[in-house]
Amino acid sequence: MSSDAANVLLEANAAVSRGDHAGFLAHCTDDVVWHFVGDRTITGKEAIRRFMDETYVNPPEVVVDRLIADGEHLVAIGTITFIAADGTRTTSDYSDAWRLRDGKLAELHAFVIERT
Repeated sequence: MSSDAANVLLEANAAVSRGDHAGFLAHCTDDVVWHFVGDRTITGKEAIRRFMDETYVNPPEVVVDRLIADGEHLVAIGTITFIAADGTRTTSDYSDAWRLRDGKLAELHAFVIERT
């Protein structure tokens, strides 16, 4: 496993868990792209910051069960629990396939399935 790629993602996820969106985005390229498979694509740090501000009203709980890295490609598998403003919790299984560029998160393909 590429420990550099894994460390970048783990540090970025820790920022999300603290509610530190700017800290997360510091680990991203300016032209970062998030593809939510089957849903939408968000491009650029500002658009992703807006998405995070709207979606992560309370910091989500992210659990990474497995990391698989190969050079500038990294896959994280785990669970994410979103906590709405009213305290309602929604847990999903996820697999995030990241591409890094110059040591930063550049592109994400996110596969997220809500648990029922």
